[in-house]
Amino acid sequence: MITRRFRFVGLLAAGALILAACGGADDDATDTADDDTTTDAADDADDADADGEQAGDPDGEFEVFALLPQGSDQPYGTTYLPPMEEAAAELGINLTITNSQYDADTQASECEVAVAAQPDGIILWPAVGDTIRPCLAAANDAGIPVTITNSDVNPEDADLTRGYSGPDTYGQGVASAELMCEAAAGEEIGIIVVNGLTGNSTAINRRDGFVDTVEAECPNVEILAEQPGDWNADDSQIAASEMLTAVGPENVQGIYAADDTMAAGAIDAVVARGLDLNDLIITSIGNTFLGNPLVVDGSLDGTVFQSSSWDGENAVTTMYEILTEDPAERIVRFMPQTKVTAANADDPDVAPEW
Repeated sequence: MITRRFRFVGLLAAGALILAACGGADDDATDTADDDTTTDAADDADDADADGEQAGDPDGEFEVFALLPQGSDQPYGTTYLPPMEEAAAELGINLTITNSQYDADTQASECEVAVAAQPDGIILWPAVGDTIRPCLAAANDAGIPVTITNSDVNPEDADLTRGYSGPDTYGQGVASAELMCEAAAGEEIGIIVVNGLTGNSTAINRRDGFVDTVEAECPNVEILAEQPGDWNADDSQIAASEMLTAVGPENVQGIYAADDTMAAGAIDAVVARGLDLNDLIITSIGNTFLGNPLVVDGSLDGTVFQSSSWDGENAVTTMYEILTEDPAERIVRFMPQTKVTAANADDPDVAPEW
């Protein structure tokens, strides 16, 4: 379903290539468009947008659909969208933004609408990584460039896309594993792993990065069991509790959770069992408003900072680079990532954003 539409007024300064945007969106950037004559691209969007409001501002140079699986209905989307909107306004990009709420069928339908509208480009945040190839193929056949944001496509689908911007999700798993290895300090320990949503590329990459690094750098850390927590605290508490029962809590000295929300659920499972958190090494990814205080109070030994504002802004600037420069090679733009422990959890450079 198409859940949000934004109108942007953004005129390019002569000769400007990329104007960086950061922070919250300017309310003036979302004013409704005048009754001026619309561009052909805007007309196409109108024709294809029977189930939603008109998208974009006719004064903009480019029409772009942003097919997202979340928006202001989730904490990450709330701080991802304003920098995305502001960058689009400054660069003269009219955005049609959708929110599939992580439903693959919904996102497939939204992709059909986008391709039919014949925009200048499509920004795609895959809802479920292994279901999006038909969308990519349809856009490719129509000559519409697609860039990926936040969660990259599977390797076999990369040739159908022009670029990726977002976290190095495999690298995030590596960084969290390094935190685990450092905390274990050579001691033989057993751990349980709470993964993300099954089939989601971020979940797959974070899991692979963690497991590969543990096996290579600290074989003294043994993974005893794994279960998905579906990016949800309640599900993760259940998963962690089930694994503790299956392997025996006395054999578990650590937990890796693929994000802070799931780490909080796993911590709840530990507390509910009457176990001492000080006896466990727990690492995660995100450094969110939920995770950062857990690092500060010692419940979480380490996490990896992820910037939602960088993510939203670069989704647009990456597409703009494709549209204006037409690079021969696929762009890959990873956000900076920082390990966060009690030693630096209060630093402004890693202040939580979501």
